[in-house]
Amino acid sequence: MNRILTIILLVGTLLPVHAQVTLSLDSCRAMALRNNKQLNVAKLQQEVAKNTRKSLRTQYLPKVNAMGGYQFFSKEISLLNDEQKDKLANLGTNMSSGMGTTLTSMMTNFVQQGILSPQTAQQLGGMLTQFSGSLAQAGNSLGASINDAFHTDTRNMWAGSVMVRQPIYMGGGIIAANKIADISEKMAFNDLSMKTQATIYDIDNTYWLVVSLKQKLNLATSYQNLVQKLSSDVHKMIDQGVATRSDGLKVDVQVNEADMLVTQAEDGVSLTKMLLCQLCGIPLDTEIQLADEKDDNVTTVVFDSPNDSTNNVINRPELRMLQNAVNISEQNTKLIQAVYLPHVALTGGYLVSNPNVFNGFERKFAGVWNIGVLVEIPVWNWFEGVYKVRASKTATTMAELSLTDMQEKISLQVSQCRFKVKEANKKLFMAQKNIKSAEENLRSANLGFKEGVIESTDVMAAQTAWQKAQSQKIDAEIEVKLAQVNLKKALGILQ
Repeated sequence: MNRILTIILLVGTLLPVHAQVTLSLDSCRAMALRNNKQLNVAKLQQEVAKNTRKSLRTQYLPKVNAMGGYQFFSKEISLLNDEQKDKLANLGTNMSSGMGTTLTSMMTNFVQQGILSPQTAQQLGGMLTQFSGSLAQAGNSLGASINDAFHTDTRNMWAGSVMVRQPIYMGGGIIAANKIADISEKMAFNDLSMKTQATIYDIDNTYWLVVSLKQKLNLATSYQNLVQKLSSDVHKMIDQGVATRSDGLKVDVQVNEADMLVTQAEDGVSLTKMLLCQLCGIPLDTEIQLADEKDDNVTTVVFDSPNDSTNNVINRPELRMLQNAVNISEQNTKLIQAVYLPHVALTGGYLVSNPNVFNGFERKFAGVWNIGVLVEIPVWNWFEGVYKVRASKTATTMAELSLTDMQEKISLQVSQCRFKVKEANKKLFMAQKNIKSAEENLRSANLGFKEGVIESTDVMAAQTAWQKAQSQKIDAEIEVKLAQVNLKKALGILQ
C-alpha cells in the first residue's frame, strides 16, 4: 500500500514538470514540417509524379494483349446456296436421267439403221435401266457427301488471340511524354521545397515574435516594478509632507499604464504561443516555453549572404518551377508535332479458333502465327497540326516571359532584403548605445530623487525613456533575426 502511495505521489510531482514543453527553433521546425498538411499533400503529389514517370517508361516496351470469347449464331455460314445444294443432292438422278434419254435415242437410231435388232435393243434397254438406277443411287450418295463436306457448323464459335505490339517510331511522342514526366517530377520536388520554405518562414517569424513579446513582457514587468517602487516612495513622501498629492496622482497614472502594458504583453504572448502551437501541429492549450525566451538578449549572428544575387536567385523554388513550366511547354510542342508525324509499329501474335478454316471447317481448336508492320501516315487535316503547334509555341513564349519577369522581381526583392538587413543591424547598434544612455539617465534620476534634488516627474521621464530604449533594443534584435530570415527566403536557402 505504501509503495502504491509513493508511486501516486511521484506521478503527481512529475505531471506539472512535464505539463510545460520547452521548444527550440529547430524542434518547432521539425514538428511543423512533420505535421503540416500542405506539406503532406505535396509529398503525395511527388509520389504521384514518380509513379507517372515510371508508367510512361513502359511506353518503350512491347505490349501483350490476350483476348478470348464465345459467340452463338442463329444461322451457320453456308458456302453453297440452296440451288447448288439441291443439285448436289439429286446428282445421280439428274445424271442417269440425261444418260438414259441419250442412250435410248441412240439405240432407236441403231434399230432403224438395222445395226441392232429390236430384241437386242430391248435387252440392252433393260440392262441400261438397271445400270441407271444404280448410277442414280451412287450419284445421289456422292452429292450428299459433298453437301456434308461443305457443312460449316459455325453456330457455336470459340476464338482466342494473343497480340504483341512494339512501337518503333511514334514521331518522338514517347520521348517527349517521358521528358514531361521527368520535368513534372522535378516540379513536384520544387513545389515541396517551396512549401517547406514557406512553412519554415512562418515558424521562424512566429517563433521570434513569441520571443519578442515574452521579452517585452519581462520588460513590462520590470518597468511595473520600477513604477511601483517609485509610487511607494512618493506616497511615503506625501505622508511625510515632502511631496504633494498631485505628485502621487501622476505616479498612480504611470502605475496604471505599466499594469496595462503587462496585461497587453501577457495577452500577446498567449495568443502568439497558440499560433505557434497551431503551426507546429500540437494542441493549442499546450503549455510551451521557448528556449530563446529565457535570455534577455537575443543572440544575433551576422549572416554572410552571397553578393551575386543573379547566380543565387535560381535557388528559389518558384523560379525552378517556372523553368519547369517552360521546359514542359517545349516538350508539349514536340508531343503535338508527334501526333501529325508517321507512326510505325511492329505487331505479332497467335490466333486460335474453333471451328477453324485451316483444314476445311474442323470442329477443333487450331491456330496460326502472324507478324506484321503497321504504318500510319496523316495525309490531310486542314492545317490542324500547324495551328496547334503555333499555339503551343506561343504558350512557351508566355512561360519564358513570366520566368524573366519573376527573375527581375526576385532580384529586386533580394536587394531590398539586403538593405533591410543592413538597416536592422544599424538600428540594433544604435539601440544598444541608447540602452547605456538610458540606464545612466535612470541611475542619475533615482540618485537625484533620493537626494531630493530631482522631482518625481523627472524620475518617471527617465523610467519611460529606459523602458522605451529597452523596447527598441528588443525590436531591433528581432528585426535583425527576421531580416535575415527574409533574406534567406529571398535567396531560396532557408532551411
